[in-house]
Amino acid sequence: MAQDHDADVIVIGSGTVGSNAAYELAQQGKSVIILEAGVRIPRWKLIQSFRNSPRRTDYNGPYPDEPWAHTSASHAYVQNDGDFAMVANFLKLVGGSTWHWGGATWRFIPDDFKMKSTYGVGRDWPISYDDLEPWYDRAEYEIGVAGNLHEDQSGTRPGETWPPRSRDFPMPAQKNSYMLDTFAKAIGPMGYEVVAEPSAMMSGSYRGRPGCVGNNNCAPVCPIGANYSGVFHADLAVEAGCQLITGATVDRIEKGPDGRIASVRYKSSDGTEGRLSAKAFVLAAHGYESPKLMIMSEVGNSSDMVGRNLMPHLGLGVDFFAAEAVWPGRGPIQQGAIFSHRDGASRARHSGIKHAVNNFVPNEAMTKRLLSQGVLGSELDRRIRHDSARYMSLYSMFETLPDPANRVQPGPLKDALGNPNIRLTYAADGYCRGAIDPCIADFTAFVQAMDGETLNMSRELANHDHIMGTTIMGNDPTDSVVDGDCRSWDHDNLFVVGTGNLPSSSVVNPTLTAVALGIRAADTIAKEV
Repeated sequence: MAQDHDADVIVIGSGTVGSNAAYELAQQGKSVIILEAGVRIPRWKLIQSFRNSPRRTDYNGPYPDEPWAHTSASHAYVQNDGDFAMVANFLKLVGGSTWHWGGATWRFIPDDFKMKSTYGVGRDWPISYDDLEPWYDRAEYEIGVAGNLHEDQSGTRPGETWPPRSRDFPMPAQKNSYMLDTFAKAIGPMGYEVVAEPSAMMSGSYRGRPGCVGNNNCAPVCPIGANYSGVFHADLAVEAGCQLITGATVDRIEKGPDGRIASVRYKSSDGTEGRLSAKAFVLAAHGYESPKLMIMSEVGNSSDMVGRNLMPHLGLGVDFFAAEAVWPGRGPIQQGAIFSHRDGASRARHSGIKHAVNNFVPNEAMTKRLLSQGVLGSELDRRIRHDSARYMSLYSMFETLPDPANRVQPGPLKDALGNPNIRLTYAADGYCRGAIDPCIADFTAFVQAMDGETLNMSRELANHDHIMGTTIMGNDPTDSVVDGDCRSWDHDNLFVVGTGNLPSSSVVNPTLTAVALGIRAADTIAKEV
């Protein structure tokens, strides 16, 4: 390391993507400093916090929400100015938001990378699926992903392994729950197929993590650590020689006279300030926080695309009683998916669709429902058991298109360190709304297949988190933020990584894709510093 730099590389953010990038750089002998706004909390304390929390259904409930490191649950920290109220559950602590996720680790399919050229909508990526496939493989083996090799995840290539893979998953998929097997058997004659969800909830021990034993508490916190969290790679990075500084909120990325990034400035929770320099910088804060920091710092935004092109996953849901008991709440909170509308010619007209079955314990929700109906005493006990055993809940995810008018910006409110909150402007597009009718038709068929009684089937679009597009990659520096290597067009030693890079949203969870891009970017950096 040169004496005029504090490290070869500074990584901002210790979530899954930042920690994987830091670990890759450390493995290649680079000196790395990781800056994290939150703190490091052991799992047992989070479990204790969950058990003591009155907010059992709030995934952010067990986690710290500090005046200098807010979660998305903080009052007014996420401010909506648009037609659609956007939310994304995020945390600020070592390991980031994958402390409370469902573990879904899907790959995008090849057509997701070429939406414009294939379907005439959205954008094409500056790289192809084949370019990213080796990094998908690397990411899966770093995280530990359990899945089925011989399945079509596109809905258009029955009998094939799609998307194509260079090798099998690290672990086989978990056994299906009774509910999922029962549902799959019922809808099969209608032409629907349930495919296994690739999952970071391991089916056996992997890299020191135990296999899933079905606690069904993947969110807000896995009690045994079977579900992957970014904290695993944060710890691995530290073991490999990275320096982790917690309670360090970066509020300025500073340019040198040559236009390259020279240093970052941060404040600790007690208000003291620090400044660190490096040869290269990796910004891995969050799909909201990374663009906010870039705008605050006036870096990387010659295209005026920083914070724009906000793409969430939206969707619908259906709740119903099956005619027979299906026993939800046994095993992981999510397992399978239906992709009848994921790909194909209809994507030129409207969003693709992913359907999935929720597998959470419904007893609390059923109890509240029955109490609201005046059911009490022994009948209440009987009905809780009866209704909870037959309850089913499905949800869909729709893709959205990049639109510069949909954006994240620094807001007018300030936190304890004087940094702005997050201001969102979002309106759901017609492309997304076009999937409502085919989705409702599928939901109706699903209820019919289970001889069910519908409780709720709303046409009102709902949030499904997953923030993409806000630091969008592309081939043209005039309409994108980073290139195909996640390198800033404006500063060749600044790499911005995370789900915000994605030029298309697909209908699947973006975490694995972001990790693959992050490891790929780290490998590029390692060749240059």
